[in-house]
Amino acid sequence: MARLQINRRRFLASAGLGASTLMLGGCDVFDDQLRVGSGLRSFLEGANDLTHRAQRLLAGSHAMAQEYAESDIRQPMRPNGVTAPSDSVYKGLLGNDFADWRLNVTGAVEKPLTLSRDQLIAMPSRTQITRHDCVEGWSCIAKWTGTPLALVLDEARPKPQAAFVVFHCLDTIEKSLSGEVKYYGSIDLVDAYHPQTILAYGLNGRLLPVENGAPLRVRVERQLGYKMPKYIHTIELVESFAALGLGRGGYWEDRGYDWYGGI
Repeated sequence: MARLQINRRRFLASAGLGASTLMLGGCDVFDDQLRVGSGLRSFLEGANDLTHRAQRLLAGSHAMAQEYAESDIRQPMRPNGVTAPSDSVYKGLLGNDFADWRLNVTGAVEKPLTLSRDQLIAMPSRTQITRHDCVEGWSCIAKWTGTPLALVLDEARPKPQAAFVVFHCLDTIEKSLSGEVKYYGSIDLVDAYHPQTILAYGLNGRLLPVENGAPLRVRVERQLGYKMPKYIHTIELVESFAALGLGRGGYWEDRGYDWYGGI
């Protein structure tokens, strides 16, 4: 019998994290039934939503991801996704060591913000040694330093209708006839205000390198790696995902991944 090959990325895109017990990767017969918008896909997404709610109920909104000791860091942080953005805007910012880069906080906020990296570094910081779990099946422990996202949101003062935090990035994830598609992702306000959710500008005691998301990436320690966008330039607070991509909350979510990538 031929050895069954399971491609985890394809599996997640087809069946969803919440239905990971259904070993469907490599089973082409299910492709039509599991396409985004299909009845079976919608059923599985409903099950994933139930899992998400149950996890929040049982673990609580502020359950902490495990943190490790310095001795547990045994290798450089393995990069994921895009590792060297070719975008002209990004290259220009990199050429000036990000002196002209700014983080914009927009959308449903009372006080829009524009912050330089130096201004973020000057704010109270948090350092945490955590494990990064990638959807492709690998893990890596590293030390991250950054500004708690909660502090930035408190300064911007979200409006009552704000429900989600959207991260807009500088890296092009694909090119199509309609133009370049930059990476984008989102979390809800529960995870945004979690004490371990930080806007990371430091990695293992140094400024964040390009391959890991310089000048800024988000760390959402209770979720998988695709929920932690790199190269971010804008944080937008929104009421819904209606105007974002295909309306599912993120680049990979629009292509079949679950919106909540909890671990």
